[in-house]
This record gives sequence, structure tokens and C-alpha cells, in this order.
Amino acid sequence: METHRHRPAPSTRSGFALTGRSRALNPRTNAVRPDIADVRLADQVFAPHYAAPVRRTLRADTTLREGRDAASPAMVQLRAGDPFDLLDVTGGVAWGIATGPGLVGYLDAGMVAA
Repeated sequence: METHRHRPAPSTRSGFALTGRSRALNPRTNAVRPDIADVRLADQVFAPHYAAPVRRTLRADTTLREGRDAASPAMVQLRAGDPFDLLDVTGGVAWGIATGPGLVGYLDAGMVAA
């Protein structure tokens, strides 16, 4: 006698699954660090935490830097009013994406408008 297992109905929920190792992404153009990543990259890379970007504008001209430290190399000069996708603020330093040039970096959190 043949027995059939009951299979659950397919879910209507949209989702994703990592099917292998995380990809090595360029951190200058992809918002990924060892501790956090842009949620839009969740299907490409594993991170302990994901953040949804929050679109903000810059209050004044400022420099996007490669690292948290003010002495870190400059990547690009940004202008007041430029859009910035904010992902993290820690210790007065904002990390996110300068959407115009498409670069990921750090800047003074005081330069980001609420």
C-alpha cells in the first residue's frame, strides 16, 4: 500500500535563501561591513544585522570618507542638499550611501538632516 505525505501549501510570502557562501562585494560600492549590511543585499551576503536605508539630505558640504576616523582617506566631496541613504549612526559618525556617486562611506552625523 502506498502512503502519501501531506505537503504544505506553497507560501504566498516572498522570500529568499542563501544557497552558498556570501559573495565578496566591494565595500566602496556595496553597503556591507562585518557587523551590518544594507538589507537590499540580504540575498547576496550574510551579515549579523541588516539595516534598511533611510533617505536623508546633507545639511552642508562635507567629505565622504573610507573609514570612521576623520583622518581616513577622502572618497568624494558632497554638497549641501545631496541625498544620503543612512544605514548607521554610531558615536557621531554616519555610515551610508552617497546616492549621487554611488559610494559607501562615513561622514559627520551632524551633516545629515533629520
